[in-house]
Amino acid sequence: MGRYLARVTDTEATDTANPNLNYGIVVDCGSSGSRIFVYCWPRHNGNPHDLLDIKQMRDKNRKPVVMKIKPGISEFASSPEKVSDYISPLLSFAAEHVPRAKHKETPLYILCTAGMRILPESQQKAILEDLLTDIPVQFDFLFSDSHAEVISGKQEGVYAWIGINFVLGRFEHTDDEEEAMVEVHIPGSEHQESIFRKRTVGILDMGGVSTQIAYEVPKTVSFASSQQEEVAKNLLAEFNLGCDAHQTEHVYRVYVATFLGFGGNAARQRYEDSLFASTVLKNRLLGRQSGLSSDSPVLDPCLPLDAQDEIQQNGQTLHLRGTGDFHLCRELLQPFMNKTNETQTSLNGVYQPAVHFHNSEFYGFSEFYYCTEDVLRMGGDYNAAKFTRAAKDYCATKWSVLRERFDRGLYASHADLHRLKYQCFKSAWMYEVFHSGFSFPVGYSNLKTALQVYDKEVQWTLGAILYRTRFLPLRDIQQENFRGSHSHWRSFSFVYNHYLFFACFLVVLLSILLYLLRLRRIHRRMLRNGSSPSLWIEEGLPPQKMAGPL
Repeated sequence: MGRYLARVTDTEATDTANPNLNYGIVVDCGSSGSRIFVYCWPRHNGNPHDLLDIKQMRDKNRKPVVMKIKPGISEFASSPEKVSDYISPLLSFAAEHVPRAKHKETPLYILCTAGMRILPESQQKAILEDLLTDIPVQFDFLFSDSHAEVISGKQEGVYAWIGINFVLGRFEHTDDEEEAMVEVHIPGSEHQESIFRKRTVGILDMGGVSTQIAYEVPKTVSFASSQQEEVAKNLLAEFNLGCDAHQTEHVYRVYVATFLGFGGNAARQRYEDSLFASTVLKNRLLGRQSGLSSDSPVLDPCLPLDAQDEIQQNGQTLHLRGTGDFHLCRELLQPFMNKTNETQTSLNGVYQPAVHFHNSEFYGFSEFYYCTEDVLRMGGDYNAAKFTRAAKDYCATKWSVLRERFDRGLYASHADLHRLKYQCFKSAWMYEVFHSGFSFPVGYSNLKTALQVYDKEVQWTLGAILYRTRFLPLRDIQQENFRGSHSHWRSFSFVYNHYLFFACFLVVLLSILLYLLRLRRIHRRMLRNGSSPSLWIEEGLPPQKMAGPL
């Protein structure tokens, strides 16, 4: 209950008058556009074991401070000098929301993803150079050379994993015995040091083009071969989320793998390419005309019953008609997993460390959610048997009936005719990727499909700001300690200096008094003896001859 109440405050407007609030800005430069996110957090509580309490900044209307512009930054590959002007509206938007007095201490990160990765390195460098040169002239944000970069798919996956687990509170300490715990071998520690801490969640994200998986690997992993070990180095990330590099309780080892071509739309394209090629080959060998007209369509088990579709390639059109056979569709899709016989591998034969199915939890986003919720209306806790039945029934339902249900508004508001037509295919694809590709058992019961966490969309940018500011709390604590000790020294030195000055003053005064007393004594002696040579003798000089009478 306490955690729920804590999350309710996330929707409150940010109190910009609070001088103890810090701010951070992340610009996500994606392939289709760039989005800016502003985050804020209160001063750290002083406990080096705790992470910063970062939240998305909200304006006076309680809306998240977010802005998006198009096109993607990679569109400026041939004119990098225009990039700063392109991104300036985003930074002006952030500057209006972050208090002016906080600008100089507000870190700004410009992180580029998919669109920039495919550009030649020289073009990437030119774009980043323009940002690093021009932005500090126009804005006062904390922006150094390391704050603008093209991040890898692995980094993006790690940031997404951090963001989800942070929002779910999986990095917090707990003494609650009901919380799911896991034994962790601390990466890099000697003698295989182990600790027990909260179980983190893994994430599955299937977009239109690619599919990604990320999860913590709590135990030290072993490899089937040296080649597999070499591959694993590029898929395993080890990092410390704690604010002290010497503390190991927030060290995590996370597996991240991205599979291009395994997103829902890309998979359908691969399937259609294969169907087209095999049909053309059969027609040529057997002298058939299958699919060349709507009267003799190619039967596609991955389309709903009697649904019609077309594939166009090289000026040719192939006509399809659905038979709505979910199980046959799954069988046809299995070869597209590109599985190998090697142990500990998944899609495309890529290395995958063992998942502890009895003590793990996963969240499925994007297509995992759309497949289960938009049409089948069973998003949330995933049950393979129920999902299979629902998908089988949907596929076997006549297209005319599905259209009627759609017109009556029985599906999710954002479900369109494209979703209806390819729901059967995508259900089978999601099932095969999850169970055949990633080898999750059919009885696995700890997958939640979701669009949001705590009623909000969690971006990888949250993980990025958390990771990149992780050492700030300790730095703040050290600065506070320094300021405290410095002020103590200043007060001490102030008193000390006063005593020293007084002592010096007394010494000087005493010296003057002694000198005056000595002069007085000499003066008396002169008066008593007249022009006696004793004065010269007193001064250490030879007696001078006196002039005689003329």
